[in-house]
Amino acid sequence: MGTVGERGPGRRPAISESIREPAMIDVARLAGVSHQTVSRVLNDHPNVRAETARRVRAAIFELGYRPNRAARTLVTGRSQVLGVVGLNTTLYGPTSLLTAFEQAAASAGFAVSVGSVARFDRESISAVVQRHLDERVAGIALIAPVASANEALDALRIDTPLVTIDGDPRRPTVTVDQEAGARAATEHLLAAGHRTVWHVSGPTDWFDSASRVAGWEASLRDAGAEIPPVVPADWSAAAGYRAGNMLARIPELTAIFAANDHLAIGLLRALHERSRRVPEEVSIVGFDDVPEAGYLIPPLTTVRPDFHAVAEHALRLLVAQLRSDPLPTAPVMLAPTLIERNSVAPPPG
Repeated sequence: MGTVGERGPGRRPAISESIREPAMIDVARLAGVSHQTVSRVLNDHPNVRAETARRVRAAIFELGYRPNRAARTLVTGRSQVLGVVGLNTTLYGPTSLLTAFEQAAASAGFAVSVGSVARFDRESISAVVQRHLDERVAGIALIAPVASANEALDALRIDTPLVTIDGDPRRPTVTVDQEAGARAATEHLLAAGHRTVWHVSGPTDWFDSASRVAGWEASLRDAGAEIPPVVPADWSAAAGYRAGNMLARIPELTAIFAANDHLAIGLLRALHERSRRVPEEVSIVGFDDVPEAGYLIPPLTTVRPDFHAVAEHALRLLVAQLRSDPLPTAPVMLAPTLIERNSVAPPPG
């Protein structure tokens, strides 16, 4: 009978053998490089030849190697975790940005710790940011579409890399070019022959909402068209429905730019109930291109932001700070795309 340490047919490996995880030195042996080179590849160091990096990544994949994040934290003083601060909401834009950022971070080898706030006030933002700092995160992304969130940052001393998404342009910021998107929506309606375009806006304290109002106004002004009063709302379909019941009573109204698709959904319902046909009598353009937009009656023309591109650029700004690379001096602004469907037509007559 064999002893515990013997290898023989059918022998189960010793416990220490069966649970041993592959180490960096195993990756180095398989790739034919030093463990320092493996470390450089894991940290995206620029001074590694492409072919060498390819061999190292292939070895990592073959062995199923997972970097020891705790050990790296002890060496660098930073974890491989990125902190995110966002609003506790089901709104399509913020939740899409959060999902896209988590995916981009995972692709780059980072985990994400999400801190949600019920409202963007100084106390709530400060508490979540401080929690991330206590976790010694490598960097913080603030999905901060309102001024109060950025005011909260002003009161904090933060030496950790930080990027804002839809935030204050005084900091490293990535955003959708909201004004360009609003211009595209308004100009599309004017090009269809409408003499002017009404606007149902989002909340007045959101940067996105203010920029969309600015783009809408600028387009009408450039076209020499009358600028109707803004119809204020929040981001909900219920607010769109209330606005639609009011706007449906204006006989000369033929075109509406809604600040987001949920407002447009509420508008469609209200106009239908008041026998104002879309697009035969009233044309509508939304913003965000929610998944339901193409399945409404009629399918909704809307402006589509590239949330994944925003998230990837935000991650690049964080990594650039980690490497002490130069940062852009102006906000990174990414143009959205107008998606044409069937909710726009020439005005009646």
